[in-house]
Order: sequence, then C-alpha cells, then structure tokens
Amino acid sequence: MPAAAKLTEPEVTTDLALEHGLSASEYASIVETLGHTPTYTELGIYAVMWSEHCSYKSSIKVLKTLPRSGQHLLVEAGEENAGLIDIGGGLAVAFKIESHNHPSAIEPYQGAATGVGGIMRDIFTMGARPIACLNSLRFGELDDPHNRFLLDQVVRGIGDYGNCLGVPTVGGEVVISAAYQGNPLVNAMAVGIVRHDQVASAIAKGTGNPVYMVGSKTGRDGIHGATFASEALSDESAARKSNVQVGDPFTEKLLLEASLELAKRPFLVGMQDMGAAGLTCSASEMAAKGAAGIRLQLDAVPLRETGMTPYEIMLSESQERMLVVIQKGFEAELEAIFAHWDLACVAVGKVTDTGRLEVFLGAALVADVPCQDLVLGGGAPQLDLPSVRPAYLDDLPRIDMTDIPEPTDFNRTLRKLLGRPNITHKGFVFEQYDSTVRTNTVQGPGGDAAVIRIKGTGLALALSTDGNGRYVYLNPFVGGSIAVAEAARNVVCAGGRPLGITNCLNFGNPNDPEIFYQFKEAVAGIKAACEALGTPVTGGNVSFYNENPAGAVHPTPVIGMVGLVEDLKHITTPALKEEGDFVIAIGSINGELGGSEYLAMQQPDLAGQPPMLDLETERHVQAVCREGITSGLVTAAHDISDGGLAVCLAEMMLAGADGLGAEIHVSRRLRNDEILFGESQSTIIVTIIEENLLDLQRIAMQEQVPCTTIGRVTAGNRLKINDIIDLSRKVMGKAYFLSLAKIMGA
Repeated sequence: MPAAAKLTEPEVTTDLALEHGLSASEYASIVETLGHTPTYTELGIYAVMWSEHCSYKSSIKVLKTLPRSGQHLLVEAGEENAGLIDIGGGLAVAFKIESHNHPSAIEPYQGAATGVGGIMRDIFTMGARPIACLNSLRFGELDDPHNRFLLDQVVRGIGDYGNCLGVPTVGGEVVISAAYQGNPLVNAMAVGIVRHDQVASAIAKGTGNPVYMVGSKTGRDGIHGATFASEALSDESAARKSNVQVGDPFTEKLLLEASLELAKRPFLVGMQDMGAAGLTCSASEMAAKGAAGIRLQLDAVPLRETGMTPYEIMLSESQERMLVVIQKGFEAELEAIFAHWDLACVAVGKVTDTGRLEVFLGAALVADVPCQDLVLGGGAPQLDLPSVRPAYLDDLPRIDMTDIPEPTDFNRTLRKLLGRPNITHKGFVFEQYDSTVRTNTVQGPGGDAAVIRIKGTGLALALSTDGNGRYVYLNPFVGGSIAVAEAARNVVCAGGRPLGITNCLNFGNPNDPEIFYQFKEAVAGIKAACEALGTPVTGGNVSFYNENPAGAVHPTPVIGMVGLVEDLKHITTPALKEEGDFVIAIGSINGELGGSEYLAMQQPDLAGQPPMLDLETERHVQAVCREGITSGLVTAAHDISDGGLAVCLAEMMLAGADGLGAEIHVSRRLRNDEILFGESQSTIIVTIIEENLLDLQRIAMQEQVPCTTIGRVTAGNRLKINDIIDLSRKVMGKAYFLSLAKIMGA
C-alpha cells in the first residue's frame, strides 16, 4: 500500500484561509475555538465543512421553515442520509435527490456518473436496496454544439453507471433553455426499500468501538469538490478538473451488496457514505450525531497514490468508500463480509468520548477539532442573508395578446410544439438507460410518473420529478408551489397517493440579495404546497452558485415526489384505451399563457405571470382523480402541463394503441390559442366508459370541482379539436418521436 507523505504543512495565514473560501470572520472564529492558529489540515477540514455545499450556511434557516415531519415519516428531514417513510407491512421507502451541477459542467460524463453513484450510496448506507433512479436535467439551447456535447455525455454517464449497477432509471425530465447556457443542472434521485428492523444509521458511538474504511482506496480525485461546488463557475474553476470525482460502478455494486449484508448484522453501529468532503465529513458527522469523538490514524488508510498528505487524505472525495463503526469484538465478522465481496476493509480509528475529531499521522497529531463545531446544526455558520425583491419582477411586461397574432394554421403550431425539445419524446435519452432491470418496472419513462412494484406485496411506488424554472423566474412563490403540485399530480395520475417530497434547490449566488429573494420565496411556495397537499419534505439538497459569466440560471427548484399505489389494479397510464370512451376535464381549462412553451415559441423574452394556482382547488382536483382511479372509473389520466391541452391530448393519443384518436370540443370565452396551448394548473384529462360518467360527476360534486365532458375516443388515428386541429397519428408521431434524436444527430 502506498505510504502517506511525511508531515510538512504550509503555514496557515488569513490570506490562505480566504483562498480556501472562508471569510475573515469565520477564520477568526476558528482561531478562537481552537485557541491557536489552525494546522494546514485543520484549515482544510474547516474549509470543506463550512463550505456552502456541506454547511448549508446560507440556506439552513430558510429550510427549517419547511414542513419536515408527518405521521408516516420514520426520520425527520436531515436526520439521516435520506428520507424514510413507512409504507406498511414493516417496510419503508428511502429516497433523496441531489445535484452534481458543477462537476457535470466540467467533466459531464464523470460528473453525471458520480452523481448517480453518490445518491445511490445515500440510499444503501441506510440499509435500503435501491430499486429506482430518476433524474432532472437542464441544458442550454441545442443549436450550440457544446450543449449537445454536455447532454450526450451526461446521459451516457447516467446510463453507464446505473446500468452497470443494475438499478433501473425509470423517469425524470430534460429541459432546454438559454438560461442554463454554461451551467447545466444535473439532479439525480434514488429510491430504495428497507425493512424497519434493518435501517442503518449514520452514527458513531460506543467508546472504544473500531472505525473502518471500506470499499475503494483513497486517491487525489475530488479534493475540494465541496468548495468547488460552493462557488460560481469560471474559466479558472473550469480548469480544476481534479475537483471532479471518478466513478467505478462495478466496485459500487460490490459495495452495495456488502453494505446491505452488513446492515442485517446486529453488531453494526453506524455507516455513512464518504461523499462531499470525504473522510472529514463522514467522521465528524457520525461522531457529532452520537455525541462522541473519533480518533483517526491516517497511516492505516488504504491509498492508491503515493505521497498523499494528511490534508489530501482527509479531503479526498474518491468514490465508492464508506465509513463504518461496529461493536468492538466483531472485527473478524466485518472483515469476512468485505473479503467475500473482494473489497478493502481496514480499521483506521476508534470511537472516543472526547467529542473531538483527532487525526494522527504516525505519532504526530495533525488535526484536533470539536466535531460539533464542524457540522450543520452545530457550530457551522448559519447566516442571515439580505433579500431584495428583484426589480425585474416589477418590470415584467404584461402579455398583450394583441401583439401575438393568432396562428393561421393550428395544425402547424401543434406540430412545432410537439417537436420542441421541452415537449418532444425523450426516447433519445431514456432508451440509453436500462429501465427494466430487476423486473419491477410497471411503468417506465415517458408517462406522468414511473411505477415500480414492490415484490412480495400488492403495493407499488409512483415516482416523479418536476420543476419549471420559467414559472419560478416569473413568480418565485407560485413557481415553487407549482413544482410541488405538478409532481403530486403526476403521482396521482399514475394511481398513487402522494407521501412526501425530496427537493433539489438550484439557484445562483445567495450573496446577491435578489437571488436570495428568489430562493426564500420559492421555498415559501414549496412550504405552502406541501402543507396543502400533506406531503412533508424528507430532505434534499441546495445547490447555489449556478452561474456563468453572463448571469445566474433560472431559479430551479426540482421536486422529487414519492407516492404509494395501494393496489396494482390502480396503476393508470396516459394512453387512450377504447373507442367510445368519454374524455373528461377534471378542473378548469383557463388558458393561461404566462411562462408557457407556446409563448416561448412566439417570443424570446419571458413575460406575464405563470398560471394561477389555487392550492385548495389543486387538492380537490387530485382527490377526484385519485378516487376515480381507485373506484375503477378512470381508464386513463394525464395532467395539462407543458404545451397545454392540445399537447396533453396528443400525448394521450400517441401513447395509446394504433387505430385510436379523439374528437374534442371545448367552448370558452378565450382565444383558440389560449384554449389549446395555455398551461392551466389543477386540470387533469381522464377517460372513462360512458356508463361511469354520473359516478365520476358525483365525486366531483362532492369535492366541488368542475368535471366536464369534452369529447370521445374515436377510431381512425386522428386528433380533432374544435374544428381547427385535425392531425393524423403519423404526422404527430413524426414530430413527437423523432425531433430530439434529429437535433442530436442520432
């Protein structure tokens, strides 16, 4: 095994602390706490743990306002590596979403791949077997070759890692907008299942208990990845490719199986992934959680590079590594598990009662820091940043429909919308993923929500990711609420009962008061929607500094929603089913065009307000749809979202069997383009057989929700709407199914 370097550390100064991303006041606080000038290793430890990425210092006070508890939650938000919700029968679902934006901008393949690997480890360190992965991706306009390169490599990275690991990638979203030029967003979500009696905790306790590193050896990749993710991208940061981790999915598969085997053993005390900030983060957080200390001996750490310093060993973010604490006396049993899976398993320290992280190289003490002083909720800074309502919100032009000529050819307009990158079928992307491995996938990519059966039960999970940066830019509060509402609506359309959310909050520089206003208002909108819909926040991720030299990305909160399908018979798809079925609108078609894909196609500048959202109405609309499904009345369901009613109906038709179409008549005091392409919220299109109409209307009356028959499913492969759209399946399919592959040169 390569040896660590002899101890030679640079002199620590205020200037060096500033170079590490610490403020002058933070550095002064560190000196006061330690009672001396920190060693170079201590400086590195504080720098990564107090970085935005690890400490959430700019966001934690705002995040604490979110609803973080509920009757089915087994752990509160932030208490463990992932959220955990009881689904009955002694089972729980673990799930979380995280970003890997900056690494993916620099090294898109490895950035995306290690994003998947990291979120998977958050799930199986809890003893949960990962059963599904989703993602939410955003790139700049695809007429730029570099953006096409980023999309191609990110998708390859996600696909290769997930496929090798043997976890199906079953859903997500791909959004294209100039707002993400130079700073793509790559958010990965993982979902797992665990028995209540096999849940593992990220804790260190029990004085004298051994501390082990397991999995891969430690290298120099990813050093200061956490601080790299806590600053804006620039030409200088783009050159620091060593900040990007390198993944090995085959090792991760072995680590997954070994970890799940370990989680069943009574001698396990705690286990945590070495993600951001590596050994530093896992050791300090586990010890702080257990009100204990940890003493590390760096000479014992398995290295794959020679001459690594204590600073480098402590800050390395090499992938596929865990920190494990077991009861003393069971060392042989632990080592046998990892030997079986051909993985390194080395004792590197022990639990103490000092409350301190003590780091030795040989006999030299290179770091001695209070664990509580490092961690979120302990001594890590919690800032009160100023927020100012952005001037642009008062200057947004109203939508003057007189300046937007109504289309002379609505068939052509619908074809163009179906070919837009944000609407078109994403087969080019998800066909590179194995969405059926493990044979639990009932509904994969392309529907409102993915559905995964839980073998051995009559249950399934409905999974969705959602977010609309345009809406949040136009109105941060409403946009944040819509992200939650639509994610829940997607789950309901698939037959699920929404249980809870995880969120990935992607914003610009929080030190800009206008950016921080967007963040606070979006979180307030998320809070309002979660409270109205009964979906607590189980955890997630904040990603700040998503900017390029031209400015910040659109404020983009992404919501990962998990729902429970309580009977496999309730699983519902968007596809039209039978000729003669009634087509019903649950909710109102109000034709709002603010922030819509149609408006973006007409003019480059954002204008107006996002669609109105009344959360009480949303709750009742979802209740009608869900009861219609569980009562066996609804045969297909699809909510109105990007592209409006016309796109919704086209997608339902194209998902259905060849030979089916629909004839629709909608009467409103609106322009035709508002009716057809307005992105009305709280509106779900369903189909039912004619004899069930009165039963569905009765449910809608009880919930005081409009329930309007707007047409029928027909034979003949044509979509006809209001005598102004008449398109064949073939023509729509060409625009919808082939556009993205054509853009990508595939």
